Amino acid sequence: MRVHFIVHESFEAPGAYETWARERGHDVTFSRVYAGDPLPKAVTDIDFLIVMGGPQDPATTPEACPHFDSKGEQVLIASAIKAGKAVIGICLGSQLIGEALSAPFAHSPEKEIGKFPIFLTDAAADDALFSHFGQTLEVGHWHNDMPGLTPDARIIAYSEGCPRQIVAYSDRVFGFQCHMELTPEVVELLIAHSENDLSRAAEFRFVNTPDELRAHDYRAMNQVLYTFLDKLAERYSTVKA
Repeated sequence: MRVHFIVHESFEAPGAYETWARERGHDVTFSRVYAGDPLPKAVTDIDFLIVMGGPQDPATTPEACPHFDSKGEQVLIASAIKAGKAVIGICLGSQLIGEALSAPFAHSPEKEIGKFPIFLTDAAADDALFSHFGQTLEVGHWHNDMPGLTPDARIIAYSEGCPRQIVAYSDRVFGFQCHMELTPEVVELLIAHSENDLSRAAEFRFVNTPDELRAHDYRAMNQVLYTFLDKLAERYSTVKA
């Protein structure tokens, strides 16, 4: 399996997504756009396209962030979807998937930073990829926005602070507003770049302090993510064959 990551910032690391890909022996490549890496010219050599998060949003212009090409990423994502690739977007990446499918992103009702439960919908019960999630699951969060919805999109999970935590755009295309990839190492990187938000934690219902973020155990949600990715890889391979 050939897995390609688009990484927007050094502190928005792939975490458990990369661990899964390497432990399964998949070929892993990157477009670290913050370091000047180009986007792939084509999706021919990609099976899984995984688009990570970032402090940008899909409306961020090249003038505001020269290394972020929102329109270029949307074109690449649309090409991957059209070619039948497996596509996963995390946070900003999920919003870019929606935009690529003509579904504008929106602001979430609440800022969420920390570890809080998501709740699975009836749509999740109809998809075997999520059968192991249970009815509720504690997952990581680090966001202000949420992905748009196409007419065919299914909301798989929501939280008290955000109505679109996991969105299924098709049987192989998924937006995760939540951050199931968080590890202690990734959390430290995010803490170091979120001083302003975290210093105001008491002002928000769903924002943890740095000490609370460090105290969480992220391993259970990582394992749930690995199983989801294994199931998606099997689905992709079966359809591809």
